[in-house]
Amino acid sequence: MATVTAAAVAIPSFTGLKAGATPAKVSATAKVAASPVPRVSIKASLKDFGVAVAATAASAILASNALAIEVKLGGDDGSLAFVPNEFSVSAGDKIVFKNNAGFPHNVVFDEDEIPSGVDASKISMSEEDLLNGPGETYAVTLTEKGSYSFYCSPHQGAGMVGKVTVN
Repeated sequence: MATVTAAAVAIPSFTGLKAGATPAKVSATAKVAASPVPRVSIKASLKDFGVAVAATAASAILASNALAIEVKLGGDDGSLAFVPNEFSVSAGDKIVFKNNAGFPHNVVFDEDEIPSGVDASKISMSEEDLLNGPGETYAVTLTEKGSYSFYCSPHQGAGMVGKVTVN
């Protein structure tokens, strides 16, 4: 607890100011209570700081690679199309196909138009599997470089086809 002790304070009088007048002296005592302030100390070593920075950087790198591209299934105008229908990604990037309009849709990779050694059944939805609602997604990660042609089995005859190049 803090205490203010008596002190002499000179207060000039503004009434009847006269040259040579001596100021009145006033004495006062006041007690002020103050609660103790908690001290906060932060201790972090340079090593801890470095670990936090490295973890943040790694998270940012992973997040940036988590979604290479989003492909709409059905155009905003209701067209039966992949939007975009031709695009490129880096090997290992994720491609998310998102149901937009004109559904149901699916994504099937043409086994005759993908790099040799790639199993189309492992990267495709089955022809019977369909995305029926808006916003439903199918994600695939392509690791082999080359060109991949794909289509929507219910709408292939209407021209709903696409191509991705993996660099």
